[in-house]
Amino acid sequence: MSAIVWIAAVSLAAWLWLLLCQGFFWRTDIRLPRRTDPADWPSVCVVVPARDEAPVLPASLPSLLAQDYPGRAEVFLVDDASSDGTGQLARELARTHGGLPLTVASPGEPPAGWTGKLWAVRHGVALARARGPEYLLLTDADIAHAPDSLRELVAAARTGGFDLVSQMARLRVESVWERLVVPAFVYFFAQLYPFRRIAVKGSRTAAAAGGCVLLRADTAERVRIPDAIRHAVIDDVALARAVKRGGGHIWLGLAEGVDSVRPYPRLHDLWRMVSRSAYAQLRHNPLLLAGTVLGLAVVYLVPPVTLAVGLTAGHGWAATAGGLAWLLMTATYVPMLRYYRQPLWPAPLLPVTAFLYLLMTVDSAVQHYRGRGAAWKGRTYARPESALDES
Repeated sequence: MSAIVWIAAVSLAAWLWLLLCQGFFWRTDIRLPRRTDPADWPSVCVVVPARDEAPVLPASLPSLLAQDYPGRAEVFLVDDASSDGTGQLARELARTHGGLPLTVASPGEPPAGWTGKLWAVRHGVALARARGPEYLLLTDADIAHAPDSLRELVAAARTGGFDLVSQMARLRVESVWERLVVPAFVYFFAQLYPFRRIAVKGSRTAAAAGGCVLLRADTAERVRIPDAIRHAVIDDVALARAVKRGGGHIWLGLAEGVDSVRPYPRLHDLWRMVSRSAYAQLRHNPLLLAGTVLGLAVVYLVPPVTLAVGLTAGHGWAATAGGLAWLLMTATYVPMLRYYRQPLWPAPLLPVTAFLYLLMTVDSAVQHYRGRGAAWKGRTYARPESALDES
């Protein structure tokens, strides 16, 4: 057998393994688990770190203030040294819309060793603890919640005995680039962290989605959240790992009533979102980077290439194996596109999208070695760390 046939066969074998042995990552039916209303609704404090979020706050904050929650709930928005009047706008929205009590605070610039978001979370959690809540809802400033979102999260946590319940917000998908790149972002995330395995006690798989995390307050205190993960750029995965390592029971799934309102209209915006933390995900390790590039090439780029080469050069086996691998790739992507209510034309283009992610990952490494680190909202975090090895 020629080399091209072997390469195509390896790619097909990889897709068969992913299809059957990677926690059925491609399925999108992992939603909030079965739940019943508790007899007594526990108190909840909502912590919202916000830095320069004035453009999105009018579409997100009122949804939090309007939560239909039977128990006591309060919102703490922590203005992380914004320059666009985020804090003042939050106060005006609260006066206009009413609803849950809102406290706006600002801890100032983070000290050395802290990422800005987690420093803001620490300040918000400290304010919340003075109220003695049973749960903390950590949610980003660009996340809009359905009116029953908090009620459903708490009911799921109480019914299932979870220390952490997280929902991956449905990201905005309107521009052509968002349609091409955004659903794939969630698809790749689920491939790395199969949702079905996350809820299994004793499994090593742990992840959360930082836009919507309901966390037991006593668990947060026990595992020292957020102090234990203060360096983390990928803070949601680091948070979930800390809770699971501390013996907590966690759950992550796709959301129905939790949506991100942040736009990413240009490829540049999406590129920056991915590349800022991609190399941190790989522990800033050149060997892991090389392995990731090779893996992406074998899994996503080899199928269309071997199909084309096989058809052109008359290698029937290569064309067949490459075509089957591409078909499996396309088929596993369709459920995610349907979840996002998108047309199916991006499904066969997944190799193109994967190539873009490969370039974003390499660019993330290049920026790291140029000393720029992970940059976000005017801050650069050059410290070599990873959510994968936080304790």
